[in-house]
Amino acid sequence: MTETASFLLSNPRQKPKRECLGIATFGVDARVVDPETLAELPQGEIGEIVVHGAQVMAGYWNNPQANEESFIEIDGKRFLRTGDLGFVDEEGYFFMRDRLKRMINASGFKVWPAEVENLLYGHPAIHEACVIAARDDHRGETVKAVVALRPESRGTPEADPERIMAWCRERLAAYKVPRIVEFVDALPKSATGKIQWRALQEDAMRPVEAAQGR
Repeated sequence: MTETASFLLSNPRQKPKRECLGIATFGVDARVVDPETLAELPQGEIGEIVVHGAQVMAGYWNNPQANEESFIEIDGKRFLRTGDLGFVDEEGYFFMRDRLKRMINASGFKVWPAEVENLLYGHPAIHEACVIAARDDHRGETVKAVVALRPESRGTPEADPERIMAWCRERLAAYKVPRIVEFVDALPKSATGKIQWRALQEDAMRPVEAAQGR
């Protein structure tokens, strides 16, 4: 992170874990909190990772509002909110699951897009997928999947939005299942090859009138 002078978590060479951020390094206090209430969460529960340590910056220059949004106090210590969603296991290893900005709030239920995306990549007809929030009059936000199909799957029975939603319903909790599946030829990407989820998100959250050019 640019807000820190050096690393905060490290996967120990003598006992590493796969797909893991690691354990807190010397002098670092890392915890997981509920992103809304800021209450500390128990092991295994997904929340926002917050960190305290000498390598964490003192604050943003002449920007008290940013400091108020980025720092919280726990047990008399000043913690930086990383914006990363993850959990800590029983051995103190931290695992990242998504970014807080991507969280979907569907009728009060939190949905992490990365979890749904990882599942969609296991579907035989799907080449790429991006999960975002879409406007919903009843739920506030709902889960939308923007999907690029494999060339050989286009036009086949599996390449059907209802079938893909039914496939997800067998593998996910009901509130996590995409309510909208949109097919595209290719997902928008940056020069480095990263899927530009923000562009898709902004389009999905735009009011219907604006989307229609009214």
